[in-house]
Amino acid sequence: MKPQYLQTLKQIALMGGIHDFVALSSAGLGRTMSISQQSASKRILELLDMGLVSRDLGTRAQRLNLTKEGVEALTREYADYKKIFELKDRLTISGTVATGLGEGQYYVQQNEYKVQFEEKLWFEPYEGTLNIKVGTSEVFKLNILEDSDGILIKGFESKGRTFGDVKCFPAKMRNVECAVIMPVRSHHTDVLEVISKHHLRSTLDVEDGNIVELTVFL
Repeated sequence: MKPQYLQTLKQIALMGGIHDFVALSSAGLGRTMSISQQSASKRILELLDMGLVSRDLGTRAQRLNLTKEGVEALTREYADYKKIFELKDRLTISGTVATGLGEGQYYVQQNEYKVQFEEKLWFEPYEGTLNIKVGTSEVFKLNILEDSDGILIKGFESKGRTFGDVKCFPAKMRNVECAVIMPVRSHHTDVLEVISKHHLRSTLDVEDGNIVELTVFL
């Protein structure tokens, strides 16, 4: 994404445009960003066309806010800066234990995956995953994981179905060894799936709604 678009999104966000619509004229934006009113107006129109901002024309003043896609663009930029200035060899991620749809358990039970988990993670996972829903302030850390290599678990075909590549990151929760797993061709989500040789809910004595902290090694 062009830097000028990110700068404009940042300015709208600084004015409160992530959480609500904010009154912002093209002249006002131009003054704030030291560009002409015409350039500011053109930039707003381009962001509207890209679906990164939305506009409310119901009042006399133009009101703007960031769309979900606009927030995601800033979140990715924020994740890059975190990697530059703060990231070392691990991430600490907080989230809430949640019940999943059982998809993780289905995939972990596939023998072709299980063999690779044991070879590369040094444990055979319990047949199920612990789902951790990550809060809004922590979502950028998922972007960091998506952009990191991790340990590759190769996909395969079975009974006419294709199972894609998965990547893993060794992790710990309360000194219990585990691993985060995510598809290589990841879709945006705020849920982490965690595997372990232990049944994590009983080992950690956690249930839905409990807040847990996970240390992920990169």
